[in-house]
Amino acid sequence: MRVKTVKDVMSTLPVWVSETTSFREIAARLRQCRVSAFPVLDAHGKVTGVVSEADLLVKEAVLDEPGGVAGLLAGLVHRAAQAKADGVTAADLMTSPAVTAGPDDTVEHAARLMYDRKVKRLPVVDQAGRLIGIISRTDVLAVFGRTDAEIREEIMTQVIAGHAEPSYYSVIVKDGVVTLEGNPETAAIGHDLAARIRHVQGVVAVRDRLVYPVDPVPSRPGPYF
Repeated sequence: MRVKTVKDVMSTLPVWVSETTSFREIAARLRQCRVSAFPVLDAHGKVTGVVSEADLLVKEAVLDEPGGVAGLLAGLVHRAAQAKADGVTAADLMTSPAVTAGPDDTVEHAARLMYDRKVKRLPVVDQAGRLIGIISRTDVLAVFGRTDAEIREEIMTQVIAGHAEPSYYSVIVKDGVVTLEGNPETAAIGHDLAARIRHVQGVVAVRDRLVYPVDPVPSRPGPYF
């Protein structure tokens, strides 16, 4: 099966704001669209940043701080927060550069980006940086919609058959959990197969039940007299 890429699961009707969109309109559209962030586009349709609820909340946090910004933040963080607090447009408020994905990136790559950068969705851009879609956490979970039969077929025909003798193995898939049994020719082959199966799209976990060959214990030389 072809590996699912971002373009297979992304939304192709992304909601966005321009760099000149006002604070008030951003806040209203966040509520209306029930999302937590928008990509921000320049006049050429290129993504220049992302404006989120957190970016807007800085204004409220700073204004509510009795001691002013100096009592809340210091140094560079102080100045960044003050700039956002003073902002009135998306260009002032946005976080830039945006964390983006490409349409041909794997879904796993997008998931790692979201996890590592702690974001809920990614703008999808073409090679020129223009917005063509949005991929969310819910979208990346689409790979787990594959049936157990589809997963097993890929494991048997594309993973095991390409690297080992299929008759040596038994594969059972239940709710995306793979139970792998058999007798690999070598321990290295067995470990490699288990690792490859973990990366098959839709696999939730792998239960490694392989019987690994035991390396012979080298004999020790006898005593010398």
